[in-house]
Amino acid sequence: MAPPPEPPPEPFSRIEESPEFRQLRSSFRNFAFPVTAGFVLWYLLYVLLSCYAPGLMSTKVAGNINLALVLGLLQFASTFAIAAWYARHADRRLDSPAAVIRGRAAVVLEESAE
Repeated sequence: MAPPPEPPPEPFSRIEESPEFRQLRSSFRNFAFPVTAGFVLWYLLYVLLSCYAPGLMSTKVAGNINLALVLGLLQFASTFAIAAWYARHADRRLDSPAAVIRGRAAVVLEESAE
């Protein structure tokens, strides 16, 4: 059995407990958790429809293109759309506060090293 993890060093605890860091973490979680849950549900819907509704999934949409193919391609499209959405969110709400926290962390770590 592994020994219990050691608590983080004091400078890191100060950074983690700062209101700016908590706000940054909250902003990330408020975006990431709901989007991840939504995508997982969307993926599971596709898998469940493929397993339990083959008649629906084999419905022709145009020519030899069926609903399963369309929904499968939409899985890829939604993945790229979510990645772009996250990049925009990070640029607008996460990157600037993270840079400020990173700068303050460098100062705190320098002070603790002295």
